[in-house]
Amino acid sequence: MGDSFIIAIDFGTAYSGYAFNITPRNQKTEPCVRYWGEKSARETPKTPTCILFDKYKQFISFGYEAKEAYVSRMGTEAKDKLFFESFKMSLYKRKLSLDMKIKAANGKEMKALQVFTEALKFLKEDALTTIAQHTAGRQFTAADFTWVLTVPAIWEESAKQFMREAATQAGIVTKGKEDKLVIALEPEAASVYCKKLPSDGFIAENLGDGKLDQSPGTQYIVVDCGGGTIDITFHEVLEEGNLKELHKASGNDLGGQTVDRKFKQFLREIFTGVWDDYEKKFPNEVQKIMYDFTLFKKHEDDVEIPCPFNLGKLAEKKKKIEKYFKKVHGATWEDGSIKISKEKLKEFFEESLEGITRCLTEILKKDFKIKYILLVGGYADSKILRNHITDKFGDDYTILCPFRPQEVIMKGAVEFGRNKGVVASRKNPFTYGIGIFQRFDKFRHREDKKFTNKDGVWCRDIFMKLVDVGEDVCWNETREHTLYPVEAAQKAMSFSFYRTKKKHVAYIDEPDTEEIGSFVVESPDTTLGLSREIRLKIKFGFTEMTATGTDRESGSSQTIRINFMRN
Repeated sequence: MGDSFIIAIDFGTAYSGYAFNITPRNQKTEPCVRYWGEKSARETPKTPTCILFDKYKQFISFGYEAKEAYVSRMGTEAKDKLFFESFKMSLYKRKLSLDMKIKAANGKEMKALQVFTEALKFLKEDALTTIAQHTAGRQFTAADFTWVLTVPAIWEESAKQFMREAATQAGIVTKGKEDKLVIALEPEAASVYCKKLPSDGFIAENLGDGKLDQSPGTQYIVVDCGGGTIDITFHEVLEEGNLKELHKASGNDLGGQTVDRKFKQFLREIFTGVWDDYEKKFPNEVQKIMYDFTLFKKHEDDVEIPCPFNLGKLAEKKKKIEKYFKKVHGATWEDGSIKISKEKLKEFFEESLEGITRCLTEILKKDFKIKYILLVGGYADSKILRNHITDKFGDDYTILCPFRPQEVIMKGAVEFGRNKGVVASRKNPFTYGIGIFQRFDKFRHREDKKFTNKDGVWCRDIFMKLVDVGEDVCWNETREHTLYPVEAAQKAMSFSFYRTKKKHVAYIDEPDTEEIGSFVVESPDTTLGLSREIRLKIKFGFTEMTATGTDRESGSSQTIRINFMRN
Protein backbone atom coordinates (compact mmCIF):
# COMPACT_ATOMS: atom_id res chain seq x y z
CA MET A 1 0.00 0.00 0.00
CA GLY A 2 2.85 2.37 0.86
CA ASP A 3 2.37 6.05 0.30
CA SER A 4 -0.36 5.65 -2.27
CA PHE A 5 -3.26 5.84 0.22
CA ILE A 6 -3.47 9.50 1.14
CA ILE A 7 -6.03 11.82 2.73
CA ALA A 8 -5.23 15.54 2.69
CA ILE A 9 -7.21 17.90 4.92
CA ASP A 10 -7.27 21.59 4.02
CA PHE A 11 -8.39 23.14 7.29
CA GLY A 12 -9.16 26.75 6.36
CA THR A 13 -10.21 29.83 8.30
CA ALA A 14 -13.45 30.22 6.36
CA TYR A 15 -13.87 26.82 4.67
CA SER A 16 -12.45 23.32 5.11
CA GLY A 17 -12.39 20.19 2.99
CA TYR A 18 -10.35 17.19 1.98
CA ALA A 19 -9.11 15.27 -1.04
CA PHE A 20 -7.91 11.67 -1.19
CA ASN A 21 -6.11 9.15 -3.33
CA ILE A 22 -6.63 5.39 -3.15
CA THR A 23 -4.96 4.24 -6.35
CA PRO A 24 -1.53 2.58 -6.50
CA ARG A 25 1.46 4.85 -6.73
CA ASN A 26 2.30 4.06 -10.35
CA GLN A 27 -1.16 5.12 -11.57
CA LYS A 28 -1.20 8.86 -12.14
CA THR A 29 -4.77 9.75 -11.19
CA GLU A 30 -6.31 13.05 -10.16
CA PRO A 31 -7.09 13.21 -6.40
CA CYS A 32 -10.80 12.89 -5.52
CA VAL A 33 -12.42 15.87 -3.78
CA ARG A 34 -15.44 15.54 -1.50
CA TYR A 35 -18.24 18.02 -2.34
CA TRP A 36 -20.40 19.50 0.40
CA GLY A 37 -23.78 21.12 0.93
CA GLU A 38 -26.03 18.62 -0.84
CA LYS A 39 -28.65 18.92 1.93
CA SER A 40 -28.85 22.68 1.40
CA ALA A 41 -28.83 22.45 -2.42
CA ARG A 42 -25.21 23.51 -2.75
CA GLU A 43 -22.20 21.75 -4.15
CA THR A 44 -18.93 23.23 -2.94
CA PRO A 45 -15.44 21.71 -2.59
CA LYS A 46 -15.21 22.96 0.99
CA THR A 47 -17.68 23.42 3.84
CA PRO A 48 -17.74 26.35 6.29
CA THR A 49 -15.23 25.94 9.15
CA CYS A 50 -17.97 26.17 11.78
CA ILE A 51 -18.52 23.83 14.69
CA LEU A 52 -21.38 23.49 17.19
CA PHE A 53 -21.28 22.00 20.70
CA ASP A 54 -24.07 21.57 23.24
CA LYS A 55 -23.95 23.22 26.65
CA TYR A 56 -22.07 20.19 28.03
CA LYS A 57 -19.36 20.80 25.39
CA GLN A 58 -20.33 17.69 23.45
CA PHE A 59 -19.90 17.84 19.66
CA ILE A 60 -23.12 18.31 17.65
CA SER A 61 -22.16 19.18 14.05
CA PHE A 62 -19.64 20.77 11.69
CA GLY A 63 -19.81 22.78 8.45
CA TYR A 64 -23.05 23.79 6.71
CA GLU A 65 -25.04 21.71 9.18
CA ALA A 66 -23.49 23.44 12.20
CA LYS A 67 -24.07 26.87 10.67
CA GLU A 68 -27.68 26.15 9.75
CA ALA A 69 -28.48 24.40 13.04
CA TYR A 70 -27.09 27.34 14.99
CA VAL A 71 -28.74 30.17 13.08
CA SER A 72 -32.11 28.44 12.71
CA ARG A 73 -32.43 27.76 16.45
CA MET A 74 -33.88 30.96 17.72
CA GLY A 75 -33.72 32.48 21.17
CA THR A 76 -32.71 30.68 24.33
CA GLU A 77 -31.99 27.32 22.75
CA ALA A 78 -29.18 28.81 20.62
CA LYS A 79 -27.79 30.73 23.61
CA ASP A 80 -26.96 27.47 25.37
CA LYS A 81 -25.00 26.15 22.43
CA LEU A 82 -21.33 26.87 21.80
CA PHE A 83 -20.83 27.91 18.18
CA PHE A 84 -17.36 28.66 16.75
CA GLU A 85 -16.42 30.10 13.37
CA SER A 86 -13.14 31.52 12.01
CA PHE A 87 -11.50 29.96 15.08
CA LYS A 88 -8.38 29.03 13.10
CA MET A 89 -7.30 32.68 13.34
CA SER A 90 -6.88 32.20 17.11
CA LEU A 91 -3.59 30.44 16.26
CA TYR A 92 -2.19 33.38 14.28
CA LYS A 93 0.54 35.48 15.93
CA ARG A 94 -0.24 34.30 19.43
CA LYS A 95 1.67 32.61 22.22
CA LEU A 96 0.06 29.19 22.27
CA SER A 97 -0.41 26.64 24.99
CA LEU A 98 -2.33 23.37 25.02
CA ASP A 99 -4.78 24.67 27.62
CA MET A 100 -5.54 28.08 26.07
CA LYS A 101 -9.23 28.88 25.66
CA ILE A 102 -11.24 30.51 22.88
CA LYS A 103 -14.66 32.18 22.98
CA ALA A 104 -17.80 30.84 21.31
CA ALA A 105 -20.38 33.15 19.71
CA ASN A 106 -22.33 33.28 23.02
CA GLY A 107 -19.24 34.43 24.92
CA LYS A 108 -18.67 31.10 26.69
CA GLU A 109 -15.19 29.60 26.59
CA MET A 110 -13.85 26.23 25.60
CA LYS A 111 -10.35 24.81 25.32
CA ALA A 112 -9.07 25.58 21.84
CA LEU A 113 -7.49 22.14 21.60
CA GLN A 114 -10.88 20.47 22.12
CA VAL A 115 -12.49 22.63 19.40
CA PHE A 116 -9.75 21.87 16.85
CA THR A 117 -9.65 18.18 17.83
CA GLU A 118 -13.40 17.70 17.32
CA ALA A 119 -13.28 19.51 13.96
CA LEU A 120 -10.45 17.29 12.73
CA LYS A 121 -12.16 14.19 14.12
CA PHE A 122 -15.30 15.03 12.14
CA LEU A 123 -13.28 15.48 8.91
CA LYS A 124 -11.35 12.25 9.57
CA GLU A 125 -14.52 10.20 10.09
CA ASP A 126 -16.29 11.80 7.14
CA ALA A 127 -13.29 10.97 4.92
CA LEU A 128 -13.21 7.32 6.00
CA THR A 129 -16.97 7.00 5.40
CA THR A 130 -16.76 8.66 1.96
CA ILE A 131 -13.85 6.44 0.90
CA ALA A 132 -15.71 3.29 1.99
CA GLN A 133 -18.47 4.32 -0.48
CA HIS A 134 -15.88 4.46 -3.28
CA THR A 135 -14.41 1.05 -2.51
CA ALA A 136 -17.42 -1.26 -2.49
CA GLY A 137 -17.67 -1.04 1.27
CA ARG A 138 -14.08 -2.02 2.06
CA GLN A 139 -13.52 -0.79 5.59
CA PHE A 140 -10.50 1.43 6.14
CA THR A 141 -9.07 2.71 9.37
CA ALA A 142 -7.08 5.91 9.87
CA ALA A 143 -3.88 3.82 10.13
CA ASP A 144 -4.22 2.70 6.47
CA PHE A 145 -3.44 6.21 5.25
CA THR A 146 -0.73 8.82 5.17
CA TRP A 147 -2.51 12.00 6.32
CA VAL A 148 -1.55 15.47 5.17
CA LEU A 149 -2.72 18.52 7.11
CA THR A 150 -2.21 21.94 5.54
CA VAL A 151 -1.27 25.06 7.50
CA PRO A 152 -0.35 28.63 6.45
CA ALA A 153 3.37 29.11 5.74
CA ILE A 154 3.38 32.33 7.80
CA TRP A 155 2.31 30.48 10.94
CA GLU A 156 4.64 30.15 13.90
CA GLU A 157 6.16 26.74 14.68
CA SER A 158 3.96 26.55 17.79
CA ALA A 159 0.76 26.71 15.70
CA LYS A 160 1.94 23.82 13.50
CA GLN A 161 2.74 21.84 16.63
CA PHE A 162 -0.70 22.68 18.05
CA MET A 163 -2.36 21.27 14.90
CA ARG A 164 -0.27 18.10 15.14
CA GLU A 165 -1.40 17.64 18.75
CA ALA A 166 -5.06 18.17 17.76
CA ALA A 167 -4.70 15.65 14.91
CA THR A 168 -3.17 13.11 17.29
CA GLN A 169 -6.00 13.58 19.79
CA ALA A 170 -8.51 13.27 16.93
CA GLY A 171 -7.13 9.77 16.25
CA ILE A 172 -5.69 10.69 12.83
CA VAL A 173 -2.34 9.27 13.95
CA THR A 174 -1.23 7.41 17.02
CA LYS A 175 1.82 7.82 19.23
CA GLY A 176 4.84 6.19 17.61
CA LYS A 177 3.30 6.55 14.12
CA GLU A 178 3.71 10.34 13.95
CA ASP A 179 5.41 10.11 10.57
CA LYS A 180 2.04 9.07 9.08
CA LEU A 181 0.98 12.70 9.52
CA VAL A 182 2.67 15.22 7.24
CA ILE A 183 2.22 18.92 7.97
CA ALA A 184 2.25 20.70 4.58
CA LEU A 185 2.39 24.44 4.01
CA GLU A 186 -0.65 25.66 2.05
CA PRO A 187 1.12 27.68 -0.68
CA GLU A 188 3.67 24.88 -1.14
CA ALA A 189 0.90 22.32 -1.65
CA ALA A 190 -0.74 24.65 -4.21
CA SER A 191 2.60 25.15 -5.93
CA VAL A 192 3.12 21.39 -6.29
CA TYR A 193 -0.28 21.00 -7.96
CA CYS A 194 0.04 24.01 -10.29
CA LYS A 195 3.39 22.77 -11.55
CA LYS A 196 1.56 19.92 -13.29
CA LEU A 197 -1.24 21.97 -14.86
CA PRO A 198 -1.41 22.39 -18.65
CA SER A 199 -2.20 25.83 -20.14
CA ASP A 200 -5.93 25.15 -20.15
CA GLY A 201 -5.80 24.52 -16.39
CA PHE A 202 -5.49 28.27 -15.80
CA ILE A 203 -8.11 31.00 -16.11
CA ALA A 204 -7.44 32.63 -19.47
CA GLU A 205 -9.07 36.06 -19.19
CA ASN A 206 -6.43 38.78 -19.52
CA LEU A 207 -3.80 36.46 -18.09
CA GLY A 208 -2.28 35.37 -21.41
CA ASP A 209 -2.21 31.73 -22.41
CA GLY A 210 0.63 30.81 -20.11
CA LYS A 211 1.38 27.87 -17.97
CA LEU A 212 4.05 27.49 -15.33
CA ASP A 213 7.48 26.99 -16.89
CA GLN A 214 9.06 23.85 -15.41
CA SER A 215 12.64 24.36 -16.53
CA PRO A 216 15.26 24.42 -13.75
CA GLY A 217 16.02 27.93 -12.54
CA THR A 218 12.47 29.24 -13.05
CA GLN A 219 11.49 31.39 -10.06
CA TYR A 220 7.93 32.20 -9.06
CA ILE A 221 5.79 33.52 -6.23
CA VAL A 222 2.70 31.77 -4.87
CA VAL A 223 0.09 34.04 -3.29
CA ASP A 224 -2.34 31.90 -1.31
CA CYS A 225 -5.42 34.07 -0.91
CA GLY A 226 -7.40 32.54 1.94
CA GLY A 227 -10.33 33.70 4.04
CA GLY A 228 -8.14 34.61 7.01
CA THR A 229 -4.56 34.93 5.81
CA ILE A 230 -2.67 35.99 2.72
CA ASP A 231 0.33 33.69 2.53
CA ILE A 232 3.20 34.35 0.12
CA THR A 233 6.01 31.90 -0.71
CA PHE A 234 8.84 32.01 -3.27
CA HIS A 235 10.08 28.98 -5.16
CA GLU A 236 12.72 28.04 -7.65
CA VAL A 237 12.40 24.93 -9.80
CA LEU A 238 15.41 22.60 -9.37
CA GLU A 239 16.59 19.69 -11.50
CA GLU A 240 14.05 16.80 -11.38
CA GLY A 241 11.30 19.39 -10.88
CA ASN A 242 11.70 19.68 -7.10
CA LEU A 243 11.38 23.08 -5.43
CA LYS A 244 13.64 25.25 -3.33
CA GLU A 245 12.32 28.00 -1.08
CA LEU A 246 14.08 31.25 -2.01
CA HIS A 247 12.98 33.47 0.84
CA LYS A 248 11.06 32.89 4.03
CA ALA A 249 7.27 33.11 3.72
CA SER A 250 5.54 36.44 4.30
CA GLY A 251 1.95 37.65 4.41
CA ASN A 252 -0.72 39.07 6.69
CA ASP A 253 -4.22 38.52 8.06
CA LEU A 254 -6.07 40.57 5.43
CA GLY A 255 -7.72 37.67 3.57
CA GLY A 256 -11.17 37.47 2.00
CA GLN A 257 -13.02 37.86 5.30
CA THR A 258 -11.73 41.45 5.50
CA VAL A 259 -13.95 42.19 2.47
CA ASP A 260 -16.96 40.47 4.11
CA ARG A 261 -16.50 42.56 7.27
CA LYS A 262 -16.46 45.82 5.26
CA PHE A 263 -19.66 44.79 3.47
CA LYS A 264 -21.43 44.00 6.74
CA GLN A 265 -20.18 47.28 8.24
CA PHE A 266 -21.70 49.12 5.25
CA LEU A 267 -25.10 47.46 5.83
CA ARG A 268 -24.86 48.51 9.48
CA GLU A 269 -24.22 52.11 8.38
CA ILE A 270 -27.21 52.10 5.99
CA PHE A 271 -29.57 50.66 8.60
CA THR A 272 -28.29 52.70 11.55
CA GLY A 273 -30.17 51.90 14.75
CA VAL A 274 -31.82 48.82 13.20
CA TRP A 275 -29.04 46.48 12.09
CA ASP A 276 -27.74 45.31 15.49
CA ASP A 277 -31.24 44.42 16.62
CA TYR A 278 -31.88 42.65 13.30
CA GLU A 279 -28.65 40.65 13.56
CA LYS A 280 -29.60 39.48 17.07
CA LYS A 281 -33.16 38.51 16.17
CA PHE A 282 -32.66 37.00 12.70
CA PRO A 283 -29.15 35.54 12.50
CA ASN A 284 -30.23 33.05 9.84
CA GLU A 285 -31.24 35.88 7.48
CA VAL A 286 -27.90 37.61 8.07
CA GLN A 287 -26.09 34.34 7.29
CA LYS A 288 -28.04 34.09 4.03
CA ILE A 289 -27.05 37.66 3.03
CA MET A 290 -23.40 36.89 3.80
CA TYR A 291 -23.49 33.64 1.83
CA ASP A 292 -25.00 35.45 -1.17
CA PHE A 293 -22.30 38.10 -0.86
CA THR A 294 -19.52 35.48 -1.16
CA LEU A 295 -20.97 34.62 -4.59
CA PHE A 296 -21.29 38.29 -5.66
CA LYS A 297 -17.74 38.89 -4.48
CA LYS A 298 -16.39 36.73 -7.30
CA HIS A 299 -17.61 39.18 -9.97
CA GLU A 300 -17.01 42.79 -10.81
CA ASP A 301 -20.63 43.91 -11.32
CA ASP A 302 -23.20 45.88 -9.36
CA VAL A 303 -24.55 43.80 -6.48
CA GLU A 304 -28.28 43.42 -6.05
CA ILE A 305 -29.42 41.84 -2.78
CA PRO A 306 -33.13 41.23 -2.22
CA CYS A 307 -33.96 42.90 1.11
CA PRO A 308 -34.86 40.13 3.57
CA PHE A 309 -38.45 40.33 4.84
CA ASN A 310 -37.62 40.91 8.51
CA LEU A 311 -34.99 43.58 7.82
CA GLY A 312 -37.59 45.49 5.79
CA LYS A 313 -40.17 45.07 8.55
CA LEU A 314 -37.84 46.29 11.34
CA ALA A 315 -36.58 49.21 9.26
CA GLU A 316 -40.09 50.37 8.27
CA LYS A 317 -41.05 50.68 11.95
CA LYS A 318 -38.69 53.68 12.23
CA LYS A 319 -39.03 55.36 8.82
CA LYS A 320 -39.76 54.66 5.16
CA ILE A 321 -37.09 52.37 3.83
CA GLU A 322 -36.06 54.75 0.97
CA LYS A 323 -35.02 57.30 3.61
CA TYR A 324 -32.24 55.04 4.91
CA PHE A 325 -30.53 55.47 1.53
CA LYS A 326 -30.79 59.29 1.39
CA LYS A 327 -27.22 60.13 2.42
CA VAL A 328 -25.59 56.87 1.44
CA HIS A 329 -22.97 56.80 -1.34
CA GLY A 330 -22.81 53.70 -3.48
CA ALA A 331 -26.12 52.07 -2.53
CA THR A 332 -29.71 52.61 -3.64
CA TRP A 333 -33.09 51.10 -2.91
CA GLU A 334 -34.72 49.60 -5.99
CA ASP A 335 -37.99 47.64 -5.90
CA GLY A 336 -37.35 45.72 -2.69
CA SER A 337 -33.62 45.25 -3.35
CA ILE A 338 -30.48 46.83 -1.96
CA LYS A 339 -28.33 47.75 -4.97
CA ILE A 340 -24.63 48.32 -4.34
CA SER A 341 -22.58 49.85 -7.15
CA LYS A 342 -19.53 48.03 -8.45
CA GLU A 343 -17.40 51.04 -7.40
CA LYS A 344 -18.61 50.60 -3.82
CA LEU A 345 -17.98 46.84 -4.02
CA LYS A 346 -14.37 47.60 -5.01
CA GLU A 347 -14.02 49.84 -1.93
CA PHE A 348 -14.70 46.82 0.31
CA PHE A 349 -11.60 45.21 -1.23
CA GLU A 350 -9.26 48.18 -0.81
CA GLU A 351 -7.65 47.43 2.56
CA SER A 352 -7.07 43.78 1.70
CA LEU A 353 -5.67 44.49 -1.80
CA GLU A 354 -3.38 47.22 -0.47
CA GLY A 355 -2.04 44.68 2.06
CA ILE A 356 -1.31 42.13 -0.70
CA THR A 357 0.30 44.80 -2.92
CA ARG A 358 2.51 45.99 -0.05
CA CYS A 359 3.75 42.46 0.69
CA LEU A 360 4.43 41.70 -2.98
CA THR A 361 6.16 45.03 -3.68
CA GLU A 362 8.44 44.50 -0.69
CA ILE A 363 9.49 41.08 -1.97
CA LEU A 364 9.86 42.00 -5.62
CA LYS A 365 12.41 44.67 -4.62
CA LYS A 366 14.74 41.84 -3.68
CA ASP A 367 17.21 40.53 -6.17
CA PHE A 368 15.35 37.51 -7.50
CA LYS A 369 14.50 36.65 -11.12
CA ILE A 370 10.79 36.07 -10.55
CA LYS A 371 8.83 35.28 -13.73
CA TYR A 372 5.40 34.31 -12.42
CA ILE A 373 2.92 35.30 -9.74
CA LEU A 374 0.58 32.41 -9.02
CA LEU A 375 -2.77 33.20 -7.35
CA VAL A 376 -4.45 30.35 -5.44
CA GLY A 377 -6.97 29.87 -2.60
CA GLY A 378 -10.72 30.57 -2.48
CA TYR A 379 -10.34 34.35 -2.41
CA ALA A 380 -8.45 34.19 -5.76
CA ASP A 381 -11.84 33.29 -7.27
CA SER A 382 -12.57 37.02 -7.09
CA LYS A 383 -12.21 38.87 -10.40
CA ILE A 384 -11.56 42.14 -8.55
CA LEU A 385 -8.54 40.60 -6.81
CA ARG A 386 -7.19 39.02 -10.01
CA ASN A 387 -7.59 42.22 -12.03
CA HIS A 388 -5.96 44.29 -9.29
CA ILE A 389 -2.86 42.06 -9.23
CA THR A 390 -2.72 42.07 -13.04
CA ASP A 391 -2.99 45.89 -13.16
CA LYS A 392 -0.23 46.31 -10.57
CA PHE A 393 2.20 43.60 -11.62
CA GLY A 394 1.06 42.25 -15.02
CA ASP A 395 3.51 44.33 -17.06
CA ASP A 396 6.54 42.70 -15.46
CA TYR A 397 5.31 39.23 -14.44
CA THR A 398 3.03 36.56 -15.84
CA ILE A 399 0.01 36.31 -13.51
CA LEU A 400 -1.54 32.83 -13.35
CA CYS A 401 -4.64 31.59 -11.52
CA PRO A 402 -5.80 27.97 -11.84
CA PHE A 403 -9.43 27.06 -12.41
CA ARG A 404 -11.10 26.25 -9.09
CA PRO A 405 -8.31 27.91 -7.09
CA GLN A 406 -9.99 26.78 -3.85
CA GLU A 407 -9.28 23.11 -4.66
CA VAL A 408 -5.61 23.28 -5.62
CA ILE A 409 -4.30 23.29 -2.04
CA MET A 410 -5.94 20.02 -1.04
CA LYS A 411 -5.17 18.36 -4.38
CA GLY A 412 -1.56 19.50 -4.13
CA ALA A 413 -1.42 18.26 -0.54
CA VAL A 414 -2.22 14.74 -1.81
CA GLU A 415 0.77 15.01 -4.18
CA PHE A 416 2.84 16.26 -1.28
CA GLY A 417 1.94 13.15 0.72
CA ARG A 418 3.18 11.00 -2.18
CA ASN A 419 6.46 12.85 -2.59
CA LYS A 420 7.54 14.42 0.68
CA GLY A 421 10.84 15.65 -0.74
CA VAL A 422 9.24 17.73 -3.49
CA VAL A 423 10.20 20.90 -1.61
CA ALA A 424 13.87 20.02 -1.39
CA SER A 425 14.95 22.87 0.88
CA ARG A 426 13.49 25.67 2.96
CA LYS A 427 14.81 28.83 4.54
CA ASN A 428 15.37 28.35 8.23
CA PRO A 429 13.13 30.81 10.13
CA PHE A 430 15.40 31.13 13.22
CA THR A 431 18.91 30.72 14.48
CA TYR A 432 18.81 27.59 16.65
CA GLY A 433 21.36 26.84 19.34
CA ILE A 434 22.09 24.90 22.49
CA GLY A 435 23.36 26.09 25.88
CA ILE A 436 26.86 24.74 26.68
CA PHE A 437 29.81 25.23 29.08
CA GLN A 438 33.35 26.01 27.97
CA ARG A 439 36.68 26.34 29.76
CA PHE A 440 36.76 29.94 30.98
CA ASP A 441 38.85 32.32 28.86
CA LYS A 442 39.18 35.81 30.35
CA PHE A 443 39.76 37.34 26.88
CA ARG A 444 36.59 35.87 25.40
CA HIS A 445 34.12 35.28 28.19
CA ARG A 446 32.04 37.46 30.49
CA GLU A 447 33.25 37.52 34.09
CA ASP A 448 29.71 37.12 35.49
CA LYS A 449 29.36 33.78 33.65
CA LYS A 450 32.41 32.27 35.36
CA PHE A 451 32.09 29.37 37.82
CA THR A 452 34.46 26.83 39.31
CA ASN A 453 34.05 23.14 40.13
CA LYS A 454 36.59 20.50 41.10
CA ASP A 455 37.31 19.83 37.43
CA GLY A 456 38.18 23.37 36.43
CA VAL A 457 37.04 26.95 35.77
CA TRP A 458 34.13 27.22 33.34
CA CYS A 459 31.97 29.72 31.50
CA ARG A 460 28.27 28.90 31.60
CA ASP A 461 25.32 29.81 29.31
CA ILE A 462 27.27 29.90 26.04
CA PHE A 463 25.05 29.78 22.94
CA MET A 464 26.42 27.15 20.57
CA LYS A 465 24.88 27.70 17.15
CA LEU A 466 23.31 24.68 15.44
CA VAL A 467 21.85 26.41 12.37
CA ASP A 468 21.62 30.00 11.12
CA VAL A 469 18.51 32.07 10.41
CA GLY A 470 17.90 32.17 6.63
CA GLU A 471 20.12 29.14 6.01
CA ASP A 472 18.87 26.56 3.49
CA VAL A 473 17.84 23.38 5.31
CA CYS A 474 16.96 20.23 3.38
CA TRP A 475 13.64 18.62 4.25
CA ASN A 476 15.17 15.56 5.99
CA GLU A 477 18.58 16.97 6.90
CA THR A 478 20.45 15.84 10.00
CA ARG A 479 23.21 17.83 11.76
CA GLU A 480 25.54 16.20 14.30
CA HIS A 481 27.59 17.62 17.18
CA THR A 482 29.71 16.08 19.96
CA LEU A 483 29.43 17.40 23.53
CA TYR A 484 31.32 16.59 26.73
CA PRO A 485 30.50 16.68 30.48
CA VAL A 486 31.76 19.47 32.80
CA GLU A 487 32.17 17.15 35.78
CA ALA A 488 34.11 13.89 35.64
CA ALA A 489 31.66 12.18 37.97
CA GLN A 490 28.31 13.42 36.61
CA LYS A 491 25.97 10.60 35.58
CA ALA A 492 23.56 12.58 33.44
CA MET A 493 23.74 15.59 31.16
CA SER A 494 20.95 18.00 30.45
CA PHE A 495 20.66 20.00 27.24
CA SER A 496 18.50 23.04 26.54
CA PHE A 497 17.64 24.34 23.07
CA TYR A 498 17.15 28.00 22.16
CA ARG A 499 16.07 30.06 19.19
CA THR A 500 16.43 33.67 18.12
CA LYS A 501 15.86 35.78 14.98
CA LYS A 502 19.39 37.22 15.38
CA LYS A 503 22.41 35.91 13.48
CA HIS A 504 24.96 36.58 16.22
CA VAL A 505 24.35 35.43 19.79
CA ALA A 506 26.97 34.79 22.44
CA TYR A 507 24.88 33.80 25.50
CA ILE A 508 21.53 32.08 25.93
CA ASP A 509 20.06 34.84 28.13
CA GLU A 510 20.43 37.64 25.56
CA PRO A 511 17.25 39.59 24.62
CA ASP A 512 14.96 37.94 22.02
CA THR A 513 16.42 34.49 22.72
CA GLU A 514 13.98 31.90 24.03
CA GLU A 515 14.22 28.35 25.29
CA ILE A 516 12.30 25.84 23.18
CA GLY A 517 12.97 22.49 24.83
CA SER A 518 15.34 20.43 26.87
CA PHE A 519 16.20 16.83 27.66
CA VAL A 520 18.48 14.71 29.86
CA VAL A 521 20.84 11.98 28.60
CA GLU A 522 21.94 9.35 31.12
CA SER A 523 25.69 8.66 31.19
CA PRO A 524 26.08 6.01 33.91
CA ASP A 525 29.66 4.87 33.09
CA THR A 526 31.97 7.64 34.30
CA THR A 527 35.27 5.82 33.62
CA LEU A 528 36.30 8.23 30.87
CA GLY A 529 35.45 11.26 33.03
CA LEU A 530 35.55 14.51 31.06
CA SER A 531 36.43 12.63 27.84
CA ARG A 532 33.02 10.99 27.58
CA GLU A 533 31.16 11.87 24.40
CA ILE A 534 27.51 12.63 23.95
CA ARG A 535 26.51 12.59 20.29
CA LEU A 536 23.80 15.11 19.51
CA LYS A 537 21.77 14.61 16.35
CA ILE A 538 19.36 17.34 15.20
CA LYS A 539 16.86 16.31 12.53
CA PHE A 540 15.08 19.04 10.58
CA GLY A 541 11.77 17.58 9.52
CA PHE A 542 9.22 19.28 7.32
CA THR A 543 7.95 21.59 9.96
CA GLU A 544 9.25 19.93 13.08
CA MET A 545 12.66 19.45 14.62
CA THR A 546 13.71 16.43 16.65
CA ALA A 547 16.86 16.10 18.70
CA THR A 548 18.52 12.88 19.88
CA GLY A 549 21.32 12.71 22.43
CA THR A 550 23.27 9.44 22.74
CA ASP A 551 25.90 8.54 25.35
CA ARG A 552 28.63 6.81 23.38
CA GLU A 553 29.74 4.47 26.18
CA SER A 554 26.41 3.11 27.39
CA GLY A 555 24.34 3.67 24.25
CA SER A 556 21.75 5.42 26.46
CA SER A 557 19.66 7.65 24.19
CA GLN A 558 16.94 10.27 24.55
CA THR A 559 14.90 11.86 21.72
CA ILE A 560 12.56 14.81 21.92
CA ARG A 561 10.43 16.75 19.50
CA ILE A 562 11.38 20.35 20.10
CA ASN A 563 8.48 21.99 21.90
CA PHE A 564 7.52 25.40 20.51
CA MET A 565 4.56 25.93 22.81
CA ARG A 566 4.39 27.46 26.24
CA ASN A 567 4.11 24.87 28.95
